[in-house]
Amino acid sequence: MNIDHVVAFVPMRHVSVRVPGKNYRLIAGKPLYAHILDTLLVVPEVSQIVVDTDSPVILEGLEKHYPMVKAVLRPEHMRADTVPMNDILLYDTSLVEADWYLQTHSTNPLLKAETISRAIRALAEDHPAHDTLFGVTRLQTRLWDEHNRPINHNPAELIRTQDLPPVFEDNSCIYLFQRQALIEHGTRLGARPLMFEIPAAEAVDIDDELDFTVAGLMLEAQNQAKKDKA
Repeated sequence: MNIDHVVAFVPMRHVSVRVPGKNYRLIAGKPLYAHILDTLLVVPEVSQIVVDTDSPVILEGLEKHYPMVKAVLRPEHMRADTVPMNDILLYDTSLVEADWYLQTHSTNPLLKAETISRAIRALAEDHPAHDTLFGVTRLQTRLWDEHNRPINHNPAELIRTQDLPPVFEDNSCIYLFQRQALIEHGTRLGARPLMFEIPAAEAVDIDDELDFTVAGLMLEAQNQAKKDKA
């Protein structure tokens, strides 16, 4: 697999229902979207960063502070929150050519550059046995479905949670794919996806106000730790 030309896509909507102004709201001293952009800028395998957005606030911020990032204005007919992400990626990949595409989100501000690099290298080593990659978080806890049935454990055997067979959550942090796989299968997961485990502390995904608060505290703690080391 050629990793010389990886383009990173970061979709950012202007409107957020559960966390108003989420993508450009200040967190740990800068707009949320700035955290993932600053991370991607130091990933050596990423040759270009593209932000797909309908937000005038974000577009202005990119022009002022991130002139090296390519901005793509999302078309009017693709701005509803019901538009599937795979459709947006089909549009974006038609505009920007690359050997491989990496998609992540502004709502994953704790994701580390080293983790993104490891993911790219992991797929490079396993391709073509796996044609895509997606990030997951390990869960080892007692899970139940909506019908009160155990999913991954036997209630009659209360073994330690760390001994339960793990299940994995798609954490939306990293997707790696080629345009051809996206076209052929209609999904960024392709036909033979590789699961790539990401530590839970990096995989925080901001969906609501509590997530925003928790992520902010974690980012501030990281910043303080860096200052203490300096």
